[in-house]
Amino acid sequence: MTLAIFDLDNTLLAGDSDHAWGEFLVEEGIVDAEIYRKTNDRFYQEYLNGEMDILNYLKFALQPLSVHNMEELLKWRAIFMDKKVHPMLLKKAGELLESHRERDHTLMIITATNRFVTEPIAELLGIEHLIATEPEMINGCYTGEIAGVPSFQEGKVNRLNDWLAAHGESLEGAWFYSDSHNDLPLLEKVANPVAVDPDPRLEKYARSQGWSVMTLRDE
Repeated sequence: MTLAIFDLDNTLLAGDSDHAWGEFLVEEGIVDAEIYRKTNDRFYQEYLNGEMDILNYLKFALQPLSVHNMEELLKWRAIFMDKKVHPMLLKKAGELLESHRERDHTLMIITATNRFVTEPIAELLGIEHLIATEPEMINGCYTGEIAGVPSFQEGKVNRLNDWLAAHGESLEGAWFYSDSHNDLPLLEKVANPVAVDPDPRLEKYARSQGWSVMTLRDE
């Protein structure tokens, strides 16, 4: 089995679904607009800078899941998909996914964004395997805590290694596509690392290593 692994935000999507979910909560009046937007934007900038404390961010990002019932959350998520996610879809991303399917590669998304936000996006893209940060759930309700290791930076490598061990697979011949320098730990583990619309730090490093650099945005 050859894995074709994809980061999600700003790679397969023309935007960041995690940040967009926060914006959606603000726009719908589900959270305090001024405080939440400012904090959401601050964490996103820290992520771009490679300075984000993932545990602090997740405490912030998962809190809204813990104070609303599942029926409300699912209703809001469906609206979020229509309003925020569908406009981020990229035609060239779909074509790239199809090219790997035609080679009988196994497709996977690995993302730091939590499963509640990303699971319907993976389904929309027709990608069966998803490694995402897991929000803790007890008795059918989110607690606001995380379960296990967040799939962020080196955590992506750890989570993927657990998946490979559970499935008796390896990274032989694997591909990984990402836009972010935060994903260098995993990019350096695969045979075929690809920088997709990369941030400046990743682009510089990718070119120095002779990695492929590509765009999925309309030109």
